[in-house]
Amino acid sequence: MPTKIIIDTDPGQDDAVAILLALASPDEIELLGITAVAGNVPLSRTSTNARKVLELAGRPDIPVHAGCMRPMLRKPRTAEYVHGPTGLNGPDLPEPKMPLGKAHGVDWIIETLMAHPAGTITLCTLGPLTNVGMALVKAPAIAERIGRIVMMAGAYFEVGNVTPAAEFNVYVDPEAADVVMRSGVPITILPLDVTHQVLSTRDRIQKLRMLGNRTGRAVAEMLTFSEAFDLKKYGWTGAPLHDPNVIAWLLAPELYNGREINVSTETVSALTLGMTVADWWGVTDRPKNALFLRDVDAKGFYALLTERLARLP
Repeated sequence: MPTKIIIDTDPGQDDAVAILLALASPDEIELLGITAVAGNVPLSRTSTNARKVLELAGRPDIPVHAGCMRPMLRKPRTAEYVHGPTGLNGPDLPEPKMPLGKAHGVDWIIETLMAHPAGTITLCTLGPLTNVGMALVKAPAIAERIGRIVMMAGAYFEVGNVTPAAEFNVYVDPEAADVVMRSGVPITILPLDVTHQVLSTRDRIQKLRMLGNRTGRAVAEMLTFSEAFDLKKYGWTGAPLHDPNVIAWLLAPELYNGREINVSTETVSALTLGMTVADWWGVTDRPKNALFLRDVDAKGFYALLTERLARLP
């Protein structure tokens, strides 16, 4: 039986690739729906982009629900400087025809979890954790019903990408991240420590472009656009590809290595706000609350991604 998932996301080119990877893997993954959150770009853009991606893949039957338009306690922070003004710059994707779902994304998460047997739904979070944090605050009973939360979030050895200490998804809404980390739900974290190893080199992008389908071309155009910022920033041979690691871990966990450790979120310090304090060496007595991944087989990841995206229209 495929794993039932909800994707909570702020697309974003790499978010789009993650959604497409899930859709290309129906034997392993059943995507129940998508909730959009403000993050890389405002909510109006992310909720539109999610529907664009579904239509690109020929799946307008999957519902998209707009969630929170701002963090729990803070002003919004966006990243158009990376993703472009639409958040999905690169390919020329048409405006979506499919409508937004009528329910608020937070309410839809709660209703969906309560309607399914406990432990049968995995939440895959690709952006700030506002929607999931708010759902846990509004309906604490859902904590016992979530099978696992798999998130692209945080860092330890790579430290930060939006401040010297913090990764973007956590920095945008550290209070929401703190709620999630303290929830008691089983958590898997794909941090920058992993995603900075998964580089979209020109050769890897070209293989996607040459798949011969519209999805491959669109993904190549997305990654070519979004990599420009990171290539200048890091000087590497390719830009990190972050969010698809969440789906890849579900499909092929053997590609990854990590440890069960305690991860806590800094919500007070002006200097390290949004830092994910990962007790990698077990120097505290704080309880282990997350599988924190550190290493990945990047060649295996791209082989999986390329093979799966070839299945789409």
